[in-house]
Order: sequence, then structure tokens, then C-alpha cells
Amino acid sequence: MQSYKSPLAYTDTTAYKRSADKKIKKREPFLVIEEVTKVYQTPKGPFTVLDGVNLTVEQGEFICIIGHSGCGKSTLLNMVSGFTTPTTGRIALQGIPITAPGPDRMVVFQNYSLLPWLTAFENIYLAVDSVYPNMSELEKRDIVNKHLAMVGLTEAAEKKPTQISGGMKQRVSIARALAIRPKVLILDEPFGALDAITKEELQEELLKIWNTNRSTVLMITHDIDEALFLADKLVMMTNGPAAKIGEVIEIPFPRPRDRARIMEDPEYYNLRNYALDFLYNRYAHDDVD
Repeated sequence: MQSYKSPLAYTDTTAYKRSADKKIKKREPFLVIEEVTKVYQTPKGPFTVLDGVNLTVEQGEFICIIGHSGCGKSTLLNMVSGFTTPTTGRIALQGIPITAPGPDRMVVFQNYSLLPWLTAFENIYLAVDSVYPNMSELEKRDIVNKHLAMVGLTEAAEKKPTQISGGMKQRVSIARALAIRPKVLILDEPFGALDAITKEELQEELLKIWNTNRSTVLMITHDIDEALFLADKLVMMTNGPAAKIGEVIEIPFPRPRDRARIMEDPEYYNLRNYALDFLYNRYAHDDVD
């Protein structure tokens, strides 16, 4: 049987050759983590936290990273943030190697990290003023007010962290991070210290904000259900030491997402069980000294 050939196969033109050359020169992904290893020197000798981590992230993707404690999740995101650097390998954002912290990558921690003597408005304003010192006072205040409204905290603008709940503090932290318009939003278990109801409320809030802004998000979580609800991809780490990415799952649920509808989908439980099996059986290793 004769195989099918495209009509272009019989065309030998300069124009077609130029087109083919352009396709070969693919653009570099938005964020690249390439053969990254992190080794710490200890009194007992070198300790390898991460060993040969590879990941590409496209602009606007929502990535959740999951794994047992000690698998190097925070270490990996600290390197993306620029707080520390790889021992070997490279991390690059839009083709530029990451070697230090910068306003193009903002981090939201589990413990809020707000200045207790400043109001919610002032905590956000301080970040905007630091990154955009030449912007007019009116523009800076407008940015702060818009982001307070985005997270539903307009009425709490003049309250200090000691006067608001944990969930409200985390809303301020998220608003502060987004107010400086980062290319990458890094979330290190941002809802881990919250009660179940507040946690679900903030997950919904985060998705609404992300659907509007489409920032690129890297988020650490221990919660498989949270990851399946929020993420485009679930990155699963093997146990440490010398942890690496064992597998990446594409999350198939369409957006915008409805929690109740997702949880009625049999595929939700297939993915959940698959992730649990990964974490506790297939890729775990327990050779910690």
C-alpha cells in the first residue's frame, strides 16, 4: 500500500525551506528548570537535597508541586525565587538565568509575612512603592485599592494584621504579591495553616484572581484535593534525599472549575488514587540516614 505524502513533499521552494527553518527554531519555554541539583555541605559530608530536576513551565500555567516533607519542594521554589542558587544546572525565566531575588517573582508564604505595625493598605503600598518609586502617588494608591478590592478587603484597608483573621491576612499577602505585577507568583503552602472552610474559600478566591490575571503560578501543597482543584499540572516529587520529579500529571478538568462538579467526576478519584499510589508506593524511597 502506498503511503500518503503531503503535497508539500513535492515542492522544492526557498519559501518552504525558510518556513521549515523557522519551525526548527522553537522559542524557549517561559520558565526552564534544567538538570538542577542542590547539595548542602554538612559536618557529615555533602547532603544532596535535589538531584537532576527538570521542568518546563509555560506562561500562564498553574503548577502544583506535591511530595512528602523533606523532598526539596521549598528548596526548588527558593531557587526559582532567587533566594538560593543551584549547585549544578540552571533555572531561567524568559531565557535569563535566575541568580537573585527580583520583583518579577513574588512569594506568598504560609505565615503571611506582614509587617504588624502597618495596616493592610500600608503593607501593600510599601511593596508597590519599592518596585515603582517613580510612579505617582495617585497611581500607587489606585493599585493598592484595586488589589484590596480584588481580594474583598476594601473595608479592612485600615486594619493592622493583629486586627484581622488568618484568612484575611493571607488575602493581604496575595494582594501584595499581585500588586507589583510579577511574572511568576510563588505560593509556599499558602493555605496550610487555615481551617478547612477558610481554606476552600481562599482556593476559590485564588482561582477567580488567576482566571482574571493569568499569572504563572508555582504552588507547593501537601493537599492532593487542593492540587486537583487548582492546577493545570501536578508535579509529583520522589522522597528525599536526592529527590527529583517522578511524574507530571496533566489535570483534565475544564476551566472555570466547579468544585462540586469535579468531585462528581469519576476521573477525579482516578487521579486522586493515582497520586496517592505515587506518593506512598511507586516512587517513594526511604534511604534517609
